[in-house]
This record gives sequence, C-alpha cells and structure tokens, in this order.
Amino acid sequence: MKTPLKLFLLLVLGISSSNTFSQTIVERYEPLKKDSLRVGTGENDFLPFIQSGYTLMLPKDKTVEGVLIFLEDSGYDNKNKYAKQLYNQGAESGFAVLSISTEIPFDFYFSKASGLSTHEVIRQVFKEYHLPNKNIFFLGTGLVGHRAMRYIKFMKEENYEFQLHIAGIVICNFTMDWVRKWYQHEREIRINRNNLWEPKFINYMLETHLNGTPKTNPNSYFDFSAYSYTDTKNENIKIYTEYSVKAYIEPAIKYGLTTYLKTLYENNATDMVGFLAELELAGNENTELTVFQPDDNPAQKKNPETTWNAINKDELMNWIQQQMKK
Repeated sequence: MKTPLKLFLLLVLGISSSNTFSQTIVERYEPLKKDSLRVGTGENDFLPFIQSGYTLMLPKDKTVEGVLIFLEDSGYDNKNKYAKQLYNQGAESGFAVLSISTEIPFDFYFSKASGLSTHEVIRQVFKEYHLPNKNIFFLGTGLVGHRAMRYIKFMKEENYEFQLHIAGIVICNFTMDWVRKWYQHEREIRINRNNLWEPKFINYMLETHLNGTPKTNPNSYFDFSAYSYTDTKNENIKIYTEYSVKAYIEPAIKYGLTTYLKTLYENNATDMVGFLAELELAGNENTELTVFQPDDNPAQKKNPETTWNAINKDELMNWIQQQMKK
C-alpha cells in the first residue's frame, strides 16, 4: 500500500520542524579586522585575521543541564563544524553547545591574550543566557582539542573570579606533545616527500612563539604541551587529574606509512595514550580510551576531522551523561 504524497510530505515536514524548533541558535561575531598574521619567513607568508565571537545552541523547552564547549575557528573551515554534530544530541539531553573563536587564524593559544579573550566570551555568555556552571565539558579534535587543554591550563593558573566547574574533557586525535610534533615536521622537511606547507608553518610558529626549538629551549615546549614523552616531570598532568577524560584515537598506521611514509613516532595516538598513562599514575582513574580500527572508519582520507566524524555521537553523549552522575 502506497503512502499518499500529502501524508508523506506532512511526515517529512513534521520531522524537519521537530529538529528545527527544538533548538535556538545564537550567533555573535565581531566585524572582521583588516589585518593579517605572519606564519612564515616568505614574502607572502601571511594569513588574514578571522572573526572573533561565538555560536550558541540552546535546547528549547528544556532546562539546560550542562554545556558542551568547542574552541573552533570561525574561518577557513565550515564554521562550528564539530559542534554542529552534537546539536541534536545536546538538545535532546538538555545541553547547550557553545563554539568560540578568537580573531587569530589557526590560533595555537600561544599567548594569554587568546585565553583571556575566550574566558571573557565564556563569562559573558554564561551570564547573559543564565547557563548553569555545572556539567561543563570541553570537546575537541585537532587544534580544537589542543586549545581546550591550553584554555583549561590558563584558567587554572589565573586567579579570576569566574571559574568554570569542568566535569570532563573529550579529546580526539590531536597533538599533545609538541616536542614530538616538531621532530616529526623536521623529518618531513628533510625527506621532502609530502606537502610541506603544514610542517613549515607549524614549526615556524612553534620556534617563533616558544623562543627556539626543543633542542635549544625544551622547557618552553614542555610547558606548552599537555603531555610530553621526553619531559620527565610532566608538570601539566596535575592540571587535568580531577576531570573525567574520554579519548578517541585512530592510529591508521598502514595509511600513514603508505600515504606519507610516517613512522609510529609521527602519530597523535602516541601522545594521547601517554597522556592517559600519566593521568593514571597521578591518580586519575576516570579515563576511557576508544581505539578506531581500520574497519571502523570508512573514510579514505585519515585525519583528526575524519576521526571525529566517525565517533558515535549517541554513545559519546551517553558517556557524558554518565559522568554527571559521579
């Protein structure tokens, strides 16, 4: 028996309305500055500034029980592309989803200015929208995840009156050990077999803002890293011991070898596993690791973004809700 076209259209409209009207989306961004940032030694090695501001998803007709925070860029990629993937699950579970961008393109949060800018946006948003300062989770992959770790460190080290009550961190396939990353890029530049824009860009930024290389100024790299295998003290680990931590890694060893001639050392998975090991040594028993096997992610290209895309968001939200009960 065929479904009448009119009834079919009503069903589709009903589903669309349910998804649309269960959420309220707020966007506030500053006007774009006509300025740029030097990202290399070449004549044209500049990137234009991006818009600072935020996007906030609020669940409709539900009490906000917590907040999921992503520190994403407003430019170069689709705006809020990681946060958007949790809008539906967040709304259904009573979570607001907040995505924040500074004006600096590909911001590594080298300076306190980035941390302060982000902190002020968070404070204003929580105040204006009466968000609860509980059940706060930072989430991120790639540079988004690194920013989360830097912001948490910044917030703990600064004596601001407003402090977030963070419950957990969801970390996905990003660099935590910038000593390792620098050496990875040095090797890539040396063998000259892949596109060298990223290795040259990142190493230039590291050497410029950390005042040298890991050989000449290792302590600066240790301080910048959430975890470093070569740092015998790993002082930053104690910053994260009180939080629940969910980690996703996708080693993609064969892909890295055959596509880019990468070694095991040139893999973000090594950082994240080491980070969890140090957390447990420091007394944090509330960690969980998910490892994607080759058949778990059908994406032909493997990178932090595709790892995040492959995550089962319903299972992730279930984990987040379980942490609220602890």
